Amino acid sequence: MIKFSQKGKGPALILLHGFCESKEMWNTFAERFSEDFEVFCPDLPGFGETRLEQDHISLEEVAVMLQEWMAEQQIEKPILIGHSLGGYVALAMAELMGAELKGIGLFHSTAFPDEDEKKQTRNKTITFVKKYGVDKFMDAFVPPLFSEAHRLTQEDQIAQLVSSGKRSSKKGILAFIVAMRDRKDRIDIWQHFSGKKLFIAGEIDGAIKIEASRRHQAFATHYHELEGVGHMGMFEAESECLEIVGKFLENQV
Repeated sequence: MIKFSQKGKGPALILLHGFCESKEMWNTFAERFSEDFEVFCPDLPGFGETRLEQDHISLEEVAVMLQEWMAEQQIEKPILIGHSLGGYVALAMAELMGAELKGIGLFHSTAFPDEDEKKQTRNKTITFVKKYGVDKFMDAFVPPLFSEAHRLTQEDQIAQLVSSGKRSSKKGILAFIVAMRDRKDRIDIWQHFSGKKLFIAGEIDGAIKIEASRRHQAFATHYHELEGVGHMGMFEAESECLEIVGKFLENQV
């Protein structure tokens, strides 16, 4: 069962968190946009309060689970915005649901599959998590997501994300590493999706290289690069990101 938060009234806006994150990461965004939208923030399986029952999962299976959850909640024609893994899920949902979605946003994410080097890194991460467990993994995983310049100013937020990430199940972490490693190329889905498309990139994002992000620009209705920002723009450049998302959502009410 998908656990989620819900705030506001109006057209549906769904915010999807990233790997080892939870619905709480979107609190500021949910508060801001709930004036005009009904904002839903689900916990993906294995993270936050949503359990993962099986040992393996694919992004396609997650998309179906969220489609069923949307039907249960009577959510129609939503805008989806996903951070990192959440963006991969948003693209899988766009492939599954097409015109049933009003718009999609990739927030430090990509429509491209993992390259060989990234796949090798994923495999090393699997070995690390199996050997050392969730707590040690989260301690090592979160800080480098932020640009070096922001790690001191974002110490409290980093600590919160580490603490939240430690609630993730080991099974969920391992399952989603494999799901991300093995995900397919969805650049054609990004290109041909008929609704509005938002893309937010970090100029010095170590997880999603800026060169790859720029290859999405031609197909985006709204494209933005955050100067001096790593993988966590919603915290590193909060005000700027709120403004960007707000402009994307204009005329969608």
